[in-house]
Amino acid sequence: MTYTTLITPAQLQALASSGQPHMVFDCSFDLGNPPAGRQQYLQAHIPGAVHADLDQHLSARHGAPGKDGQVHTAATDQPASGGRHPLPSRERFAQWLSSIGFRNDMQAVVYDRQGCNFCGRLWWMLKWAGHDAVAVLDGGLPAWTAAGGATSQGDEPSHFQSNFALHDSLRQLVTADEVEAHLQQPERQTLIDARAPARYRGEVEPLDPVAGHIPGALNRPFSENIALDGRFKPQALLKAEFDALLQSRDPATVVHQCGSGVSALPNLLAMEIAGFPPTRLFAGSWSEWCSHPARPVAKG
Repeated sequence: MTYTTLITPAQLQALASSGQPHMVFDCSFDLGNPPAGRQQYLQAHIPGAVHADLDQHLSARHGAPGKDGQVHTAATDQPASGGRHPLPSRERFAQWLSSIGFRNDMQAVVYDRQGCNFCGRLWWMLKWAGHDAVAVLDGGLPAWTAAGGATSQGDEPSHFQSNFALHDSLRQLVTADEVEAHLQQPERQTLIDARAPARYRGEVEPLDPVAGHIPGALNRPFSENIALDGRFKPQALLKAEFDALLQSRDPATVVHQCGSGVSALPNLLAMEIAGFPPTRLFAGSWSEWCSHPARPVAKG
């Protein structure tokens, strides 16, 4: 069986027992303390899980100074987006997947312990690389342990090198120029901003140099997708909430964004859980948008 949105702890346990090729990824991370994610992984993770670090593995490398003092970046290291967490190129991402032994015939299962704030990034990136068999563990590590799932400590043995092959992207990336070009065309673009309301309104801005939001963007904090038990809300409830947010807007026009393209993804995933067709991602998000002083800013 193939899982493409969510997988429950019981389903993951059955998958592990079935012998079906799969790989589990622990995407735990802390924006305020980046090394903490790996420490959390080392303290407890699902047996066999590979640690996928937002900074080290799921964002672009920026190169290092050479002997002449200049930064030399290979073509495969050119970022696929801007912002504080720029996407790596698809080619660089495929190289990393190959280096850890991930294959095209594998089911991927991703999780974190931060309410799907970080594992959604890897879920989307695998779809972007053309790999549909990837699912988020609903409820993350807390749900796994609550269901009696075992955990391991320390590092896991390395896997043999594989040859992960890229395929046509299954999810669409939108650039800052495209967002700007469609600001006055609401029939073609509906922006959904996943940041906290105070940041969206421009009352506070702890991370980026400018406060506010992209004109016309709607606000739905990513945490609103998660129920009190730590799992995604039921399909019908998510559908009703997004219908209320969009009102008469066409769901096919939706472009998701946040501060740096990471926490936008729980919204994007939630729309798919709700039954909407795949929507688009502006990965550079507010951090890329506000880096250009000529771009308009809204507050309130």
